[in-house]
Amino acid sequence: MRTYSFASWNVNGLRAVLKKDPSFHEIARELDVDILALQETKLQEGQVEIDLPGYTQVWSCAERKGYSGTAVFSREEPISVRHADSLAPFAAEGPAPDLVATAITEGRVCALEFERFWFVDVYTPNAQNELARIDTRMAWDDAYRAFLKSLEEESGKPVVTCGDFNVAHEEIDLKNPKSNRGNAGFSDEERGKFTELLDAGFTDTFRLLHPDEVGAYSWWSYRFNARKNNAGWRIDYFLVSDAVADRVRAAGIRSDIYGSDHCPVTLEIEL
Repeated sequence: MRTYSFASWNVNGLRAVLKKDPSFHEIARELDVDILALQETKLQEGQVEIDLPGYTQVWSCAERKGYSGTAVFSREEPISVRHADSLAPFAAEGPAPDLVATAITEGRVCALEFERFWFVDVYTPNAQNELARIDTRMAWDDAYRAFLKSLEEESGKPVVTCGDFNVAHEEIDLKNPKSNRGNAGFSDEERGKFTELLDAGFTDTFRLLHPDEVGAYSWWSYRFNARKNNAGWRIDYFLVSDAVADRVRAAGIRSDIYGSDHCPVTLEIEL
């Protein structure tokens, strides 16, 4: 058994973060983790050159240019890799496979198999204003949950999944729960699906170690000085299979790191 360090960050456009000070490369070196997962890269593979010596790169890009996308940088070479199209069989079992089909083309999943575990990076579809995409979101959540459970069952390995899940689970997870009740990211439907995911056998690692911590957020609107006032939401997570939850050693939120409207979240776990 060894201790692994992980970080997850929605960069909201990787090309922009590469140009900022500190740059993406500097932040990645500071994080110094075994696996770094990104969401919302907003580019196609090969559009930028990422120079992180010692890391293997896995990309999942949206068919639509400049949109969505995920990437994983790992020090260990993965045994196998899967992408969002692996959700298709599970979506087919649900009520709206056509809705998930569109989201599958948006580069939202990088799943890497290692000797001791599966690591899955996800950028969950946003329900959008007035819950315009809530049906797609519900169908996606069902398919994604089934996909994660299938990885556990097929391999006998625990799963570590991280990313922007686009939901604040409980009232403690956002600054203004009452005024946001029913809005995208804090609707009863989205919160219910996240509860279903946890009930299926996954642990929210941050809440495991910090059950009562308030003001712990990973995303802030660019409007109304939200980050300065810490009027944020915790919508970025590390979840692990319940079977290894007792091996979690640290879970953090790096709100000191700028460059995006999200900040990185981190995990240390023995596997």
